[in-house]
Amino acid sequence: MKKPAFIITIDTEGDNLWQNHHQITTENAKFLPRFQSLCEKFGFKPVWLTNYEMAVDPVYIEFASDVIARGQGEVGMHLHAWNSPPDYDLTGDDWRYQPYLIEFPDSVLREKVLFMTRLLEDTFQTKMLSHRAGRWAFDSRYAQLLIESGYQVDCSVTPRVDWRFTPGAPNGQGGTNYRNFPTSAYFIDPQQIHQAGESSLLEVPMSIQYKHSAWLNILKQGYDNLRGRRRSPSVYWLRPDGKNLETMKMVACDTLAQGNDYVEFMLHSSEFMPGGSPTFKDEASINKLYHDLEELFGWLAERTQGMTLAEFYANRKRATACPV
Repeated sequence: MKKPAFIITIDTEGDNLWQNHHQITTENAKFLPRFQSLCEKFGFKPVWLTNYEMAVDPVYIEFASDVIARGQGEVGMHLHAWNSPPDYDLTGDDWRYQPYLIEFPDSVLREKVLFMTRLLEDTFQTKMLSHRAGRWAFDSRYAQLLIESGYQVDCSVTPRVDWRFTPGAPNGQGGTNYRNFPTSAYFIDPQQIHQAGESSLLEVPMSIQYKHSAWLNILKQGYDNLRGRRRSPSVYWLRPDGKNLETMKMVACDTLAQGNDYVEFMLHSSEFMPGGSPTFKDEASINKLYHDLEELFGWLAERTQGMTLAEFYANRKRATACPV
């Protein structure tokens, strides 16, 4: 690649799921064309990682089908275990606890992944190649199932982040600990997902940097342990919050300086709608979001080239196939 890739990933899901609604709405589907247009203005192609409620929403289906038909983006799979068929009550109140898919029995995990894959492929008449786990929870069983289902790319890994302190099922162990995972793309070992292997599944970790130096992180974790507080080290993501434009540029710069051939951005589809998230509560905050995105994308357009996850995979495969 002449320039590193800029990969835009959108967790495409219902409205304001942070509020633990027992009834999910999908009004945010009406607000997605504005973001798609912004991406196209700079030659970028978003990856719409789609979960169940959006996959059956007529407005979203029409929107995403057009994106695919014009070759201006990709639809991938995203799965929230608590509301994605087939139904299986793990906790007695899954909508409240939002258990991780990796907490479910093997057979249920398999059925849910296969159901969502078939639904998306039937709806959009295209092979699902890219995936992100709901709540970032990934394990070797999940990886093997993606390989069996023909997926090429996973982007569930959040390096430097430990999700064990974020509960799912009340008696569970929390999410996945990614602190010692690679920070750059690698073909995964499905038996040991934290290391490279010989599989066909490319892991493309999120662009995340530590907020503090290594020694300060150790100091802070020791202090937290003394206070009985268990939490992951503080990090910066390539993800907008309405007041972090310069920080996002720093994350991108540091990621590329560390030798990565891509930077990966993420947001939720509901964050493009006023009131669709706790972060962007009104039209003014949405306009501020778009102001920051316009500047960030213009800055990145000079330094990167837009790619979907599937395109990034194809480039990697071509590179590895070339003779030395």
